[in-house]
Amino acid sequence: MNHFELFDMPAAFNLDAAELQQRYRKLQQTMHPDRFANGSERDKLMAVQRTSQLNDAYQTLRSPLSRAEYLLELRGIELAHEQTTLQDPEFLMAQMEWRERIEEVDDFDSLDAAYKDLQEQMRDLQSELEQQLNSDANDEAANTVRKLKFMHKLHHELEQIEERVRY
Repeated sequence: MNHFELFDMPAAFNLDAAELQQRYRKLQQTMHPDRFANGSERDKLMAVQRTSQLNDAYQTLRSPLSRAEYLLELRGIELAHEQTTLQDPEFLMAQMEWRERIEEVDDFDSLDAAYKDLQEQMRDLQSELEQQLNSDANDEAANTVRKLKFMHKLHHELEQIEERVRY
């Protein structure tokens, strides 16, 4: 059973986050190991395994990036542990520009501007990804996921810079 089937939801990039959370909580209540405290050791072990699977599925589906990776995995494209470098010269140039920009961040104004620009680019890429996944353009979607992974790393780096700028 895949993660979407576990939550009885369609295998799609667009999910209602509130509905996913609601279904997660219901399933969590029915599968929780405490409900099997008086059961056999096998029942207890199965409950722990089901709860672990449920938690993993929920974490995967609640994040748009990991949900996209999972959808692609279901379609036969494995991205989770790959080390593929994008062959997109335009994006590679943009990466270099972002690296230079991050090195120059030294106050809250430049940090805020970088956050805003990054968020805008991530929204654009996510919109592009949604269209690609909906039209089964899996190779293009895989490249967009790779780009989004880079953008998420940049976001994490900005968070670290924010800690330094703050103090």
